[in-house]
Amino acid sequence: MKARRIQQIKNITFEKGSISLDELCEIFGVSKNTIRRDVNILEKEGSIKKVYGGIQAVEQVSLLPFDQREIKHAQEKEIIGQQASLLVDNGDIIFIDSGTTTSQLMKYLPKDIQCTILTTSLNVIEQCDAFPNITLIVVGSIYKRSTRSFIFPQPGEALEGYNINKAFLACTGLSIENGLTNSDPLEQEIKQTVCNLAKQLIVLADHSKYDQPTLLTYSPLDSIHYFVTDVEPPSEYQQFFNEYNIHVLAGDPSLIQHG
Repeated sequence: MKARRIQQIKNITFEKGSISLDELCEIFGVSKNTIRRDVNILEKEGSIKKVYGGIQAVEQVSLLPFDQREIKHAQEKEIIGQQASLLVDNGDIIFIDSGTTTSQLMKYLPKDIQCTILTTSLNVIEQCDAFPNITLIVVGSIYKRSTRSFIFPQPGEALEGYNINKAFLACTGLSIENGLTNSDPLEQEIKQTVCNLAKQLIVLADHSKYDQPTLLTYSPLDSIHYFVTDVEPPSEYQQFFNEYNIHVLAGDPSLIQHG
């Protein structure tokens, strides 16, 4: 109950930008001391900051529109997509995250592959139409245009019972200290839920994501199983991945050129 209330306080604050403690007491029907304790947890997490009489959302990293992100580092994302597609096998039950990199792997799957895909990504949903043997399960009920993805207020319920064996995950930024990060509280909750369900976590990230943590951590870096990227990681990341037996797929697929 407490954890859900804290998450709801965070969501409301991000939606409104700021909110008073009195309003929060009225919404949740609890004392001001209870709200203050919840706020202290969120402040330590870095999600909000205290202002006179209430709280304010910490400014999030600005996210470029989807179409602009799609063309940024486009070659690198295609290389990553092709490498990641090699990890999909017949019979898999996989989750494909929303994002401009994760959707690239669809281009390189065999047209006759037989698998089940759960996804929040509109791009992936549209691409699945070309695969007659893919069973598609759409996760989420609220469409978010800025990321061309679906979100769900209670992702634990939406994903409950699914035996996901591989999750292909995106991140806004990452670091050794902060792990895999994202800027949206509802997306973060979906990613966390998937990380708890999936047997293998496969992260797709190009070279621009290193040491660029954003607001919210959804998984520590040492929890992943594969890291798929466009070039060899920096030495400190290579050392980290070796230490935790994380498989790295980096490079080339012939440095894909089009046109």
